[in-house]
Amino acid sequence: MKVELVAIEWLRAHEEIKPKKVEELAKITKKWGCYTKPLLVDRVSGAILDGHHRHAVGHILNLVRLPVILFDYLEDDSITVEPWPNCGFETLTKQDIIDMSMSDELYPPKTSRHATNWNTPPIAESLERLGKLSD
Repeated sequence: MKVELVAIEWLRAHEEIKPKKVEELAKITKKWGCYTKPLLVDRVSGAILDGHHRHAVGHILNLVRLPVILFDYLEDDSITVEPWPNCGFETLTKQDIIDMSMSDELYPPKTSRHATNWNTPPIAESLERLGKLSD
């Protein structure tokens, strides 16, 4: 799996985040001075499959790009999606995720749960390399 850097503006969320979790993650990310886990993203649409909180941290830190692993989400049978228990949805499809990411709306936090048969590699992508917008 290849980690690539993509423009933060290209990435599209499909789920809301939990602000407290973002604040905590931003503090840790600043302290470490790097991202330690890439976001998982659909290569066609820019839909974030995993990493909504890391994406929000990138905005807080005024980063211009984020580390991601890109997938052919709709074609990759090794990635599945289902709703989290008690989230209010009986089923979710990959197309539902893409459609929501392309809309102006978001699912509530912890609506979709993606599963794969592989592990995300640890990384140490420096904040300096991820760039900053002018303050």
